[in-house]
Amino acid sequence: MVLAALTGVMFMQGKGTPKLGLDLAGGTTVTLTAKTENGKNPPSSQMDQAVKIMTQRVNGLGVSDAEVAKQGGNNIVVNLPGQGQGKAAETIGSTAKLQFRQVFAEASGLPQKAPATTPSPTPTGSGKPTGKATIPGTGASPSGTPSSTAKPTDSSTPRGRALSKALTAPTPSGSPSAKPTGSTTPKPSGTPTPQTPVAPDGNDFAGVDDKAAIAEFEKAVCSPGGGPTLNGSDDVNRKWVVSCDDKSEKGRVTKYLLGPVRVVGEDVKSANAMPPDTSQGQSSWSVNIGFNGRGGNQFAQVTTEAYKAYQANPSSPQAQVAIVLDGKVVSAPSINQGAITGGSARIDGPADSFNQTYADDLANKLKYGALPLKFTPSSTDEVSSTLGNDQLRGGLIAGGIGLALVVFYCMLYYQGLGLVAVGSLAIASWTTYVSVVILGENMGFRLSLAHIIGLIVSIGITADSFIVYFERIRDELRQGRALRPSVEVAWKRARRTILVADAVTFIAAVVLYFLAVGGVAGFAFAMGLTTLIDVVVVFFFTKPLMSVLSRTEFFGRGHKFSGLDAARLRRSAQSRSAGTARPTNQEA
Repeated sequence: MVLAALTGVMFMQGKGTPKLGLDLAGGTTVTLTAKTENGKNPPSSQMDQAVKIMTQRVNGLGVSDAEVAKQGGNNIVVNLPGQGQGKAAETIGSTAKLQFRQVFAEASGLPQKAPATTPSPTPTGSGKPTGKATIPGTGASPSGTPSSTAKPTDSSTPRGRALSKALTAPTPSGSPSAKPTGSTTPKPSGTPTPQTPVAPDGNDFAGVDDKAAIAEFEKAVCSPGGGPTLNGSDDVNRKWVVSCDDKSEKGRVTKYLLGPVRVVGEDVKSANAMPPDTSQGQSSWSVNIGFNGRGGNQFAQVTTEAYKAYQANPSSPQAQVAIVLDGKVVSAPSINQGAITGGSARIDGPADSFNQTYADDLANKLKYGALPLKFTPSSTDEVSSTLGNDQLRGGLIAGGIGLALVVFYCMLYYQGLGLVAVGSLAIASWTTYVSVVILGENMGFRLSLAHIIGLIVSIGITADSFIVYFERIRDELRQGRALRPSVEVAWKRARRTILVADAVTFIAAVVLYFLAVGGVAGFAFAMGLTTLIDVVVVFFFTKPLMSVLSRTEFFGRGHKFSGLDAARLRRSAQSRSAGTARPTNQEA
């Protein structure tokens, strides 16, 4: 039943062959070089920490046969099975410095055309991609009763942002007036000056106390795709930073003036990629993130301030909280449904860019933390599988020879009983094969030469279990019991020995897997997998089959070719006893 179910799952997946590892199928080797401010090699402790984080990222569930190793004083080599994995290796080497900052201004990040002779009152749209990422919140709706006749003014019109229902509703009649557009009324705080800058798209820079940051924001230009990191925007200690969108659509990109860091990536407790929830109207993948206690409190504070800004003016940039990853804005959602106080949030975005691959990569980077160093890929090489094919052929030949020898010994020594051993080996082999294929499709397991060696070695472990049981049965027959009771009594005595032996092997495999890396870890994984399969086969196939065969005439009556001839076994036991007694008498 179990084997039939596993076989059905394998065929339902549409894959009948296992995935192969780097040494058998080729792959990609990427060398990442650490960059330091002084140009010297980084401390060894930071390199070791980077290797550990990269290993966690690349292996995910731990059985993908990828390798991460330190080379020299400032290089880390990442080996990924499969062709075209260069982009994945670069993702693994990204620093993943996550920050949450409140937005204070936004505008188009592309070079601005020369102004027209007659200024237009229509604000210049930021051209921000539609369907921007959002963090859904919980809480009360914006206060105020919408007016059916009110129309948004120039200064209150959202600047190209993706709008929720709350934002697209008419401006509440009781809301404060739109952002200042040259009014002579002084602001209540600070010392007003006639030269207060006002961006052409309506940014009033309220709360920004750094004129240099404002000037930097107005001059900043981004390139499609996010452009370079601007003015050190991944620096936690910098209060005001300018950054660009990480994504662009049709050549459009947005620049932001961001305030101080409110939450850092170290306070993210969990991150998981989630498929679209069509019942909630989602069309894209998302990443659910959970904060620890400190991060949850800080996130609640910044979303509270952003929601207050939204209530005062729905088009205010300060109603947004930017999610900054490695100096680029992943998303800048508007907090328009209340402060988020539950200690968790969701990042999602346009379906064409925020797909499963992007969500998995983002969640993986956030889940395993930020690298202590910045890395740049210095070389990317494709590894051929030619040598691996020769190794695979040699390994399969060696495995076939070993299996043939085991079958020959079982048939020669146990005769008819050897058929039970051969059948059990066949079931164990097919179960192992199906398990490898299923693990490859669902857990990224790739069969390497080390795995094949582990599987071949496990043939002996599996045969040991059969031999222990068979010898117990034969011992009972030598003592004069009939076959049927011998099968049951022998099982009670043999199963403890089988379980203890398999437990020792499994523990050794687990310890070796967690303490070793690379091929040794792959060998340990294969040995542990086949040990579990051995227990299943012995308990659910070998023993029940023996109970059935003990009722047949061929085995039940102890045919001379059955391997369970009680008379022959007793004569053999008596002969051995006499042989061992003779030296004892001579010594006496």
